[in-house]
Amino acid sequence: MQQLLSSSSNPNFTLFSNPNHLSKFSFKIPILPLPSPPRCSSSSSSTQLLDHDSFSDDRAQTNAAAPDSKPVLVVRRPAMDVPSDAEAAPSPLDVGLAEFAKKIAIFEPDDGDAASEPKEKPLKVNLDLALYRAKILTRNYRYAEAQQLLEKCIYYWPEDGRAYVALGKALSKQSKWGEARAVYEKGCQATQGENPYIWQCWAVLEDKMGNTRRARELFDAATVADKKHIAAWHGWGVLELKQGNISKARHLLAKGLKFCGGNEYIYQTLARLEAKASRYEQARYLFRQATRCNPKSCASWLAWAQMEMQQENNRAARQLFEKSIQASPKNRFAWHIWGLFEAKMGNVEKGRKLLKIGHALNPRDPVLLQSLALLEYEHSTANLARELFRRASELDRRHQPVWTAWGWMEWKEGNIATARKLYQKALSINSTSETAARCLQAWGVLEQRNGNLSAARRLFRSSLNINSQSYVTWMTWASLEENQGNSVRAEEIRDLYFQQRTEVVDDASWVMGLLDIIDPALDRIRSVLNLDQASQQSRLDSLRTILEGESGKNVDEESVSNDMESDAGFDVDAFCIERLSLDPSKLKVQMEFSPPPPVKRSREKVL
Repeated sequence: MQQLLSSSSNPNFTLFSNPNHLSKFSFKIPILPLPSPPRCSSSSSSTQLLDHDSFSDDRAQTNAAAPDSKPVLVVRRPAMDVPSDAEAAPSPLDVGLAEFAKKIAIFEPDDGDAASEPKEKPLKVNLDLALYRAKILTRNYRYAEAQQLLEKCIYYWPEDGRAYVALGKALSKQSKWGEARAVYEKGCQATQGENPYIWQCWAVLEDKMGNTRRARELFDAATVADKKHIAAWHGWGVLELKQGNISKARHLLAKGLKFCGGNEYIYQTLARLEAKASRYEQARYLFRQATRCNPKSCASWLAWAQMEMQQENNRAARQLFEKSIQASPKNRFAWHIWGLFEAKMGNVEKGRKLLKIGHALNPRDPVLLQSLALLEYEHSTANLARELFRRASELDRRHQPVWTAWGWMEWKEGNIATARKLYQKALSINSTSETAARCLQAWGVLEQRNGNLSAARRLFRSSLNINSQSYVTWMTWASLEENQGNSVRAEEIRDLYFQQRTEVVDDASWVMGLLDIIDPALDRIRSVLNLDQASQQSRLDSLRTILEGESGKNVDEESVSNDMESDAGFDVDAFCIERLSLDPSKLKVQMEFSPPPPVKRSREKVL
């Protein structure tokens, strides 16, 4: 111990000394002086922390200064790729180790591959910027760039579910169902099943693919992950409505109100159910609740306006259309339905103007151009309608209603061959959709009028295989048989329709159970939702509430029931100029197809 505690100036000491042993091993360990750290200078942009040449020179000088012949333990760096003229033959041990190493996978990161070596995690603000940029890219149909950006977001933030949802929706828009499903499944695994948004989007995807049972399971998983996730309850309820399970749909929607509180979408869906069941007072109450939850909800105002339009309450419908436009000035559905309403009421010029405004605000929407083409065909020329149909088909080549409507117009014009080609184009896009069923029915009428009765029968039968509940198709087929003198066959077809149709019985008793959820003031609600009384006076009172609004003006019964003009003072032209910077008098339909403008880059690199 004394030798170990001796001065460090003496480099010789004895290792494992024992007086019983006659031999003694002494080693000399040279102490190499450390090189002085280089000083930073303003002239050099980068400095080396260790000078390899100076270190080698010091080591050589130290070895030269020690002429002792005793073995010296020298600390050296391992030689790296030292060239030699004649390489020594490898030993059998080295050969064996080399063969063994070939059989073992070496997990070493590649310096050139950035993806294999995780870097430092960027700030969270970069995720928000990247998601917004991906949204803009997807909106402009630049799916490849959006997918690359979202995959990078998933790589850096695998625990965040927003990137999975955005990527899955982008893939779904490209009809890449399998890839979208894989992304949602990966997202559920990465978030440990605690993100309800991924479950809900996955359920919607499975519903679109026709996997109803799987969609129910995924909606259930979304509600388990978060029972306050309103989109899951609403989506599940809509799924059951499509399947005809009205009572179960109401139960799910009521649960959504119970766990999540008032929600515009649930109120709107319930109101549409009431309107379908001819319980219009209850529907108006629920529509009013929806608009109170969100006065900026264009969908609620629009659905309410459609109900009043069906009841021929034209003034109320027009004012509700105006409220929908004020809630969402660029909403394509509002401009479209309002334009069709005005054209149906005989205001062709106003309907044309509303459709053109909607097209100017949504230049990539083919539905507006389709309706405008049909309007021009009815009130203008077929050539202008053809140009509008051509433009609409260029905007979206897979939009079936455009091809079907175009084929119908050509049939009306006597161009039978062209109409057949357009119908074939519509069916080539999707032969199992509701639009395909309508296309087959229209094609059957074409063949019937041209005397091809066997082809017409086959087309009617194919249409009913897709949608067996179509009253128009059944009656058209029965009319064909009756015109051919087959009265017995025509009666069989009518009987077959009534035998196979699905009759949905909607019970009104659910409303009393829902009252406890909507509002605790039961007496007040029972007076509004009185299931036994549906008098004309209550209907007029409800309409007065709609029309008077905040103005407090009185409305007489005659104006409520059958007024064609709006007295609210809403000026469409002034609204477009003030809110949208758009002059309706100078609108022209864009007939030339142009690709979407490139996305402006605000940052060179987000991640």
